[in-house]
Amino acid sequence: MQSIIHPVNREHRFCAATGPRTWKRRRVLHPRCPLESHCLEEQTSNPNMTAREAESFKEQGNAYYAKKDYNEAYNYYTKAIDMCPKNASYYGNRAATLMMLGRFREALGDAQQSVRLDDSFVRFKNANAVIEYEKIAETDFEKRDFRKVVFCMDRALEFAPACHRFKILKAECLAMLGRYPEAQSVASDILRMDSTNADALYVRGLCLYYEDCIEKAVQFFVQALRMAPDHEKACVACRNAKALKAKKEDGNKAFKEGNYKLAYELYTEALGIDPNNIKTNAKLYCNRGTVNSKLRKLDDAIEDCTSAVKLDDTYIKAYLRRAQCYMDTEQYEEAVRDYEKVYQTEKTKEHKQLLKNAQMELKKSKRKDYYKILGVDKNASEDEIKKAYRKRALMHHPDRHSGASAEVQKEEEKKFKEVGEAFTILSDPKKKTRYDSGQDLDEEGMNMGDFDANNIFKAFFGGPGGFSFEASGPGNFFFQFG
Repeated sequence: MQSIIHPVNREHRFCAATGPRTWKRRRVLHPRCPLESHCLEEQTSNPNMTAREAESFKEQGNAYYAKKDYNEAYNYYTKAIDMCPKNASYYGNRAATLMMLGRFREALGDAQQSVRLDDSFVRFKNANAVIEYEKIAETDFEKRDFRKVVFCMDRALEFAPACHRFKILKAECLAMLGRYPEAQSVASDILRMDSTNADALYVRGLCLYYEDCIEKAVQFFVQALRMAPDHEKACVACRNAKALKAKKEDGNKAFKEGNYKLAYELYTEALGIDPNNIKTNAKLYCNRGTVNSKLRKLDDAIEDCTSAVKLDDTYIKAYLRRAQCYMDTEQYEEAVRDYEKVYQTEKTKEHKQLLKNAQMELKKSKRKDYYKILGVDKNASEDEIKKAYRKRALMHHPDRHSGASAEVQKEEEKKFKEVGEAFTILSDPKKKTRYDSGQDLDEEGMNMGDFDANNIFKAFFGGPGGFSFEASGPGNFFFQFG
């Protein structure tokens, strides 16, 4: 039986030895041949037509590349290479496409082939540099050197600006560095192109989580896990977010109920969940500081508030809480510093008044504390002030210490004078008011260095013949009027 020829299955293949249009036949298996197992197929080997078809495939690849459809571009460049495997530019184009797809090892192979065919394509050796940046970034991520990872990804993206994997790694590190708007922008760009990208959804959630928008963050983590149930990072972040939210809310509830001990324990447990969540931890430290202030553990409260502002130096509430603790512990310079920080940030009337009060207390603290000298409370009555003066004046009167060393006599004389000053100010309602308000007493025309403490003593005790201290036994004295 005669063989069946199938011209419809012609294939154009490049053959340097053939003419402009030559045909050759080869036997192929065909099911319609009952007596023969093979039939002949015509095949063309016109080199000009082959080159034109290859160029057509390349142009279609270029069109898809321009539209950023890198998968289709890759397919057409591959067809061009299949037809003309000796064309360096086709390998170069496919290498560039593979880089856009993040397939850098394959890109390096194509780039090397393009260079072997034509050394003018040496620029595609950059694929090797990208692979090195990727390796360095992986190592630095493990070391938590996120700034260096961002640097490496920026360099890699110069060669492969559409690589989602590099963009995601950069965005995650930006989030870890607290650069949330930049991280969100990168993730949002990816989600606009692919709304199901689990990595981008994870990064969006991570930014919200670190900005203490925990409830919204959980929604993104859950969505990421729907797209990729085995997404380990999203799973861990979702678990931490839910645990933080629960502990913080339980702590707040205990605080409102006045159970400060339980609130302290819950806030402490929450602080141990995720040390990377800076903003939430800053709030937890401030909350625990508030608990400590309620428990009158003021030093601990100051320490917690300090931890809060170290994590977030814009956290006004922590500065205010610490400033109040400084006021309560009479550390006025520190209180003024915190209130100044607050007022510079938020210039409200309330903050201005708090600063003014702290400055007044600081000014007052630098003067002699007449209440302390007399040993009375700031709310002492007139009688209490008189009794205190009587006791302290007799205790420090120079005559009582006439037998002591010169150093002791000098110290007691100083104290005797201070007791007189204190009584002069606190026994006069007008002067006492000015002193309590922090105003300068010298404005009253009173120079505290000029008065005579003995005259105050005499005026207080009275008696026409003066007074003297006489010994009534070893170490004992009594006061006698003349």
